[in-house]
Amino acid sequence: MVIKLRDPLKHLRRLPGGDAASLSAWVRRHMEALAMQGFTVRGLYGRSRDLVRFVEWCSERAIVKPSEVTKPILERFQRYLFHYRKKDGGPLAINRQRIWIAHLQGLFRWLAKHNHILFNPASDLDLPRKQCGHLRDPLTVEEAECVLALPNVEEPRGLRDRTMLEVLYATGIRRMELSGLAIDAVNFGHGTLMVREGKGRKDRLVPVGERALAWIQKYLDEARSAFVVDAHERSLFLNRHGDGFSEEGLTIMIRAYFKKAGITKPGSCHLFRHTMATQMLDNGADIRFVQLMLGHARLDTTQLYTHVAISKLIAIHAATHPGAKLQRKPTPVADADPNGDAPAA
Repeated sequence: MVIKLRDPLKHLRRLPGGDAASLSAWVRRHMEALAMQGFTVRGLYGRSRDLVRFVEWCSERAIVKPSEVTKPILERFQRYLFHYRKKDGGPLAINRQRIWIAHLQGLFRWLAKHNHILFNPASDLDLPRKQCGHLRDPLTVEEAECVLALPNVEEPRGLRDRTMLEVLYATGIRRMELSGLAIDAVNFGHGTLMVREGKGRKDRLVPVGERALAWIQKYLDEARSAFVVDAHERSLFLNRHGDGFSEEGLTIMIRAYFKKAGITKPGSCHLFRHTMATQMLDNGADIRFVQLMLGHARLDTTQLYTHVAISKLIAIHAATHPGAKLQRKPTPVADADPNGDAPAA
């Protein structure tokens, strides 16, 4: 699967050239080594971004060589991450801070392993405690259908968008997986979609459902040719330039439809993923089948969805648990009128 990131190492262009012994130069060499080891485009992109920002932070403090980075310096950078505020004023998530520090640990572990520094200053860093995931509220069935109905399917763009929304809702695939879908990923005979090199570079086969398959067929028959620029482009969904969608492009497009529908719940592509999993669990699907749909390596990751898929569990609990309901006293029958058979008024 080709992820539409034009240059996974583009952040390295921000680094100054010159001294071969500088921190900048060693970050470049480290990233080249990771690329040769077969790291994914997505992984290289994220690591290079974080390491370049660390080099810039060090440069602002006149720290220019790996040997000048000590454990106190790294702890100071940890405090910087903790107090950092994003453009919206919010802090970096704890797990995001952990990932950033893990990238630094990888850099200095590599430098020490290959004897480019005498010791690893990051080896004994205390990481923030990992936070358990808390899923946001999924879409209701009504909200999902409202979003799906928004694109104007009489036009190629609208038909393409409707099909992409239907595929997300039907399968719960990730946005990187949607952007990487090829034409031959769809098996109409078996009603399946082959996700090539999903998260962790794993392939998986997922059911699509008749409705989404019908929209894919309609899109292929009536709309895809309107976006084709290069006849050799094999991406299933094409943008206005004739290329496969970038992940950022998918987010922008889907958030626009949510906004048009008046939905303020955070998320875009991943919100459909939450919705698919929650609705399947609510309607009685075994959690292990949902795990296969989502492509989770571990069941405990899928179990995060059970706290929002609670309605079926409530009904089963009420019907089967002997202590679930209050014991109500029977309603007393009104006394009969002593002068007749009718109850007293």
